[in-house]
Amino acid sequence: MKWAQYGLNINAIAPGYMTTNNTAALRANEERNKSITERIPAGRWGMPEDLKGAAVFLSSSASDYVNGHILIIDGGWMAR
Repeated sequence: MKWAQYGLNINAIAPGYMTTNNTAALRANEERNKSITERIPAGRWGMPEDLKGAAVFLSSSASDYVNGHILIIDGGWMAR
């Protein structure tokens, strides 16, 4: 909030479970993978591409009046 007066918008993207190299072992564990996937309302792990739209939005003038927001991209995990 203190940076808004300087014309800076500080926001964040909070991804849920994403398909990346860092989660390969977790996804390879059939039981754990199934447990996680069943709890994601979208029914799948996120892909890095799922973050593109949010990143473009937050870095564009379309978000000029958005400040102090955390945009959760998790397939509905937090909405359960």
